[in-house]
Amino acid sequence: MRYVYAFDEETTGGRELLGGKGIGLAEMTALGVPVPAGFTITTDACRAYMAADSTLPDGLDAEVAEHIGALEGKAGKRFGDSDDPLLVSVRSGAAVSMPGMMDTILNLGLNDEAVAGLAKATGNARFAYDSYRRLIQMYGEVVEGVEGYRFEQALTDLKTLRGAKQDTELADSDLTELIETFKRIYEDETGDPFPQDARAQLERAVGAVFDSWNSPRAQVYRRTYEIPDDIGTAVNVVQMVFGNKGDTSGTGVCFTRDPSTGESRLYGEFLQNAQGEDVVAGIRTPEPIERMGELLPEAYEQLLATIARLEEHYRDMQDIEFTVEESTLYLLQTRSAKRTAAAALRAAVEMVEEGLISKEEAVARIDPAQLDQLLHPMIDPAAEVTVVAKGLNASPGAASGTIVFDADTAEERGKAGESVILVRWETTPDDFHGMVQAKGILTAHGGLTSHAAVVARGMGTPCVTGCEALHVDVKAKTARLPGHELHEGDTITINGGTGEVIVGSVPLVPPQLNDDFTAILEWADGFRRLKVRTNADTPEDSAKAREFGAEGIGLCRTEHMFAEAERLVLVRELILAADEEGRRAALDLLLPIQQGDFEGIFGAMAGLPVTIRLLDWPLHEFLPSLEEEQDERMRERIRSLQESNPMLGWRACRLGLSFPEIYEMQVRAIVRAAISVRERGDAAPLVEIMHPLVGFGEELRRLRELTVRVAGEEGELEYLVGTMIELPRACIRADEIAEHADFFSFGTNDLTQTALGISRDDGGRFLSQYLESGVLERDPFETIDQAGVGDLMRIAVERGRSAREEIKLGICGEHGGEPKSVAFCHELGLDYVSCSPYRVPLARLAAAQAALAEQGVSVVAIGG
Repeated sequence: MRYVYAFDEETTGGRELLGGKGIGLAEMTALGVPVPAGFTITTDACRAYMAADSTLPDGLDAEVAEHIGALEGKAGKRFGDSDDPLLVSVRSGAAVSMPGMMDTILNLGLNDEAVAGLAKATGNARFAYDSYRRLIQMYGEVVEGVEGYRFEQALTDLKTLRGAKQDTELADSDLTELIETFKRIYEDETGDPFPQDARAQLERAVGAVFDSWNSPRAQVYRRTYEIPDDIGTAVNVVQMVFGNKGDTSGTGVCFTRDPSTGESRLYGEFLQNAQGEDVVAGIRTPEPIERMGELLPEAYEQLLATIARLEEHYRDMQDIEFTVEESTLYLLQTRSAKRTAAAALRAAVEMVEEGLISKEEAVARIDPAQLDQLLHPMIDPAAEVTVVAKGLNASPGAASGTIVFDADTAEERGKAGESVILVRWETTPDDFHGMVQAKGILTAHGGLTSHAAVVARGMGTPCVTGCEALHVDVKAKTARLPGHELHEGDTITINGGTGEVIVGSVPLVPPQLNDDFTAILEWADGFRRLKVRTNADTPEDSAKAREFGAEGIGLCRTEHMFAEAERLVLVRELILAADEEGRRAALDLLLPIQQGDFEGIFGAMAGLPVTIRLLDWPLHEFLPSLEEEQDERMRERIRSLQESNPMLGWRACRLGLSFPEIYEMQVRAIVRAAISVRERGDAAPLVEIMHPLVGFGEELRRLRELTVRVAGEEGELEYLVGTMIELPRACIRADEIAEHADFFSFGTNDLTQTALGISRDDGGRFLSQYLESGVLERDPFETIDQAGVGDLMRIAVERGRSAREEIKLGICGEHGGEPKSVAFCHELGLDYVSCSPYRVPLARLAAAQAALAEQGVSVVAIGG
């Protein structure tokens, strides 16, 4: 098997073989874009390395040696030469972009002799020594696992001693001293001197990059974004070009459009006389990319022309890394840019207007889960706030929360439901697990393309970076802002849209959706087959869902109406009643209240279908706990209703059959409300009455008979009668149940519990372990378990339609707003999905993407 390809060689393996960075370098080479020479070690080699217990595959060393020889021929320099050495970088590059999650090493090939030769050959001793100290640090961190702070502290101590603010202010002699310090740190930590053999450096570096595929941060990232563990990473060996050769050199990162807003303008940062890691890692605070036009005008104009070609070629926003070596531009990477939801929408809409992509492609490339970013709260414009500091507006949205100073604490408290703001000097990829759980991120250092900024934008987490007024003491767990000393647990607010930092909590308001959001969803509506409804129990929720484009209500839970304080008194009277007469007296008082609830919902839904689920909870849910209650009569009733497993006990349709007067009251309230709304002249509601937890055809036959009888007593009204499919038996005997049903709605929350035998409330004790250890790929309460629960649904669809071809089929569990589950519902041929109001836009987009995927359109974002 062949493992190595030069950038200018053709191969049919594509991104899966060469990785994203490798395919980008190969394609740019073919386009004639200025790219340093080099070669890619394929993902096949990584998979072989992992399969062989971290041993490089046979034959790889010979292939690498052959390609190093070819690189030496192109460069006119030899790798490991002591006079004028060829230097290379080793960079990771998986098929799926994982920014910052894996490792890079620069300046490989330097040693004690070669650094002197490089200084002499270039006439630039400072550049040579600066490159060598960087190699020792990066190699120590990546290959040997030396803690980076040891090198950083030594550098900081030397700058303090010399009175230097920036690395570039250190003299040649300072750097030679720093090299010796770094070598001592390396030997202290590893027990061996820094390696002097260039080829040994390269071999160890390749293995280290392969190892970084399974680093904890990379594993967390893959779990978060559902990237397979077995695809591996490629390694790119690239001839070094140097941005640290003086004032005619530099390095930068840029985007062809603004990744926060989507505006069509060059966006990025530049550092003069620096190497790429300085920008990405936030080691020095960079300048806006426009500054490059003043410092290096010819290279800047070439950059503008080149990136325009790349966006036109890839037909997408690009994220580009580049280096300028003595006024000559080189591109080191191009990839599809990570962007906020607002930027993704604006860029997609404007690319359609520019004729770059079609409407189908625009809809297909928006991640449905990313739309959540647009639903983030913002600071209330009417609120009086005192801004104590300002940084860079790295990722939009506002967040208030308690301060934490490390990723482990952020993860622990965030998972416990606490709103936390992760405050760091600067984040590193090792902080990712805490960043996932944080409501917001604030850093003292780093720019708009730093690790914190890129990761936060991808997750839709509000973030402020480069807040120079912030001083962080991680060990003491304190932070200082002008006029304030803050401790862990204190509350702050950040505004990622403006970069503002505020001490204390601030009122937040929902965001306003813009024309780009509307345009994409209108296009999506034209492509999808599935209808999208909402789960709503109040007129307010119903109205909000309508704003988001809901086409009806798929689940209105009546027990939530009963649970309100002033109604609870009447419900408890119902429960305490000694006989039917007493129960009916309480129900007569509840009826007009229920009717009013339904009238409000029917009015908000303006003639759209509304599915109302009759009482589902067991009666004890409406009673106080035995420990709280003093009244002996109530205590006795509480004891009589206690059950060992109430979820599978006396609830839902079982209560409706035991106490038919409860369901009679609810049906009466529904029908009266619908007729009242119709008589007011409003659009007539399309009423669907749903009986929960049916497992036997006879249950629904009797309940349908009750429904038809009571509705007929109230007047003329068209309505449907159906059931919630949430038991395995209901799926298997769907044909028997369908004889009495106009519709089925899959209650996948309970169906998942009953099918898997896992309690949604208690499963958290072991589900996280199952996910981390690979027993399960996904949480079945977040994404439908297609092989188990999904098979039951498939059986129910087939058997239900065999008995009643025209039966309406939908889903009303929260899976109805999860993209992969929506795609599965499309595949099953359901008629609609239903989800919470704020997930309606996600479901609309996911339903369109499912339809486009069925037509062969490439949908890169489906399922997040």
